[in-house]
Amino acid sequence: MSEGTSMSDPIVDKIQNHPKYHELQSKRNNFGWLLCILMLIVYYGYIGLIAFNKPFLGQPIGEGVTSLGIPIGMGVILFTILITGIYVNRANSEYDALTAEILEDVSK
Repeated sequence: MSEGTSMSDPIVDKIQNHPKYHELQSKRNNFGWLLCILMLIVYYGYIGLIAFNKPFLGQPIGEGVTSLGIPIGMGVILFTILITGIYVNRANSEYDALTAEILEDVSK
């Protein structure tokens, strides 16, 4: 085989040139970046509080020994679980449906 030829699969080419494939890529990337940015804001916001406002996080809750930083830290963890669930839900519904449509169109 010469240098100029490629071993491209026609099905792969059809998929990569399909308009719904570009729509899928765009939607998935944009949503992924949105969730990533939200996670970075939440995480680094918490780390920023630890670094620059320890007295705020050290405030006791009620009469116990638990400080305000504990529920806020747990909130960061719960937020991570929540946005993961949101992404999985969208992937299992919208993204999988688009993938199925693309595969159906290119296999004709």
